[in-house]
Amino acid sequence: MFLKTLSGRFLILTALFVMLAEVLIFVPSVARFREDYIRSRLERAQIASLSLLAAGDMIDEKVERELLANAEVYNVVLRRDEARQLVLSSPVRQPIEATYDMRDPSAWQLIRDAIHCLLLPENRVMRVIGDPVKQAGMLIEATMDTAPLRAAMIDYGVRILGLSAVISILTAGLLFLAVGRLLVAPIRRVVGNMSAYAEAPEDARRVIEPQSDVVELREAEEALQDLQKQLTSALRQKERLAQLGGAVARISHDLRNILTTAQLMSDRIEMSKDPTVARAAPKLIGAIGRAVALCESTLAFGKAEEPPPTLARFMLSGLVEDILDGERIAGNGLVEYVTDIAPALTLRADREQLYRVLSNLTRNARQAIEATGQPGTIEIGAGEEEGGWWIRVGDTGPGLPQKTREHLFEPFHAGNRKGGTGLGLAIAAELIRGHGGRLELVRSDGNGTEFMAHLPRELSLSDPQ
Repeated sequence: MFLKTLSGRFLILTALFVMLAEVLIFVPSVARFREDYIRSRLERAQIASLSLLAAGDMIDEKVERELLANAEVYNVVLRRDEARQLVLSSPVRQPIEATYDMRDPSAWQLIRDAIHCLLLPENRVMRVIGDPVKQAGMLIEATMDTAPLRAAMIDYGVRILGLSAVISILTAGLLFLAVGRLLVAPIRRVVGNMSAYAEAPEDARRVIEPQSDVVELREAEEALQDLQKQLTSALRQKERLAQLGGAVARISHDLRNILTTAQLMSDRIEMSKDPTVARAAPKLIGAIGRAVALCESTLAFGKAEEPPPTLARFMLSGLVEDILDGERIAGNGLVEYVTDIAPALTLRADREQLYRVLSNLTRNARQAIEATGQPGTIEIGAGEEEGGWWIRVGDTGPGLPQKTREHLFEPFHAGNRKGGTGLGLAIAAELIRGHGGRLELVRSDGNGTEFMAHLPRELSLSDPQ
């Protein structure tokens, strides 16, 4: 389990990397140790030979053997004044197998010879050549065994590896503590905050407060803070929308009952003999009927269920004229209405739902133009296309702001008019999708806004002809 933690893996990797670094240092250091070992034997051999030369015949054979044993060599040769002189000698037990020149060796030669010495366990006799100390001659040669040298190199290597292990463990331990404090502890704090936040995401007090001094961790904490704030805000908004939906559903239920009574009264008005009342009564009845249907659909919307469209064939021009008549009455006379629809154009859709779609688009366009205080034009056009029909609603208003366009068909986001709810376009888009079509914003700039609705000819729904 420990090896699966960040700190545990960091500890193991640190120890391994330190050991690897020490191994890379080990080989050159052993090679340098071998060089120093050989040079020290040459210095001893030089001292022994100079002692013999200074004493002359006063040193007997026993003392000569002691000098060679102290220097750990078999014989010593000095070259002085162009003359090569065997100063000290003793019997060599086996032939000389290799000669090493220590006067100016390269690093690669030292490493190669050191590895070669370590890999050959049997004892050999080697000749070494070096420069005498204090320039006491031109060069010095000595023969010696390799076994003592190899044993000294192994002992040195073991001590180096042991020291490396201690250093790696100490370094890994210090880094383990540092990582635990600088990385693991802040990460655990973030994880703990996420767990606490998940228990009550609506509670703004549980949003994380960035505290880390490490730049990357602080950036992660700040990003998490932004995410939690957005999520908390979205959850609160959804809760408010749910409460609002319940209130709207209750209001729509009571309003439907009131409008039903008004609808019964309007039926009596329709029987009036007054010509003006007789002409206005059908429109009043139609308006009240649509209001009742809207209340019923609002109740269905509160259940997250928009009723499926009841498809029928009808001429679009009559429906558009009904919409424009209502807008002319509601408007202030600044808007001119233009239609570009063939009188005989027939399409298949739910008449009431399409009325709501076009009514929403037309009303939004009228209110946008009237808000400027300048005259404007609204044009509604329609036609057939391959696979279905298209309906265009365009105006010469001020256009939609960028923020509104980013959330155009989202509930409670797209409202651009003061006092608007932002539901009209969301409902319109949903109704068009219910027909299997799509509602899109074609353009919106300083010259006006244009929406296009596409209705398919073939639907999976049955044709109620």
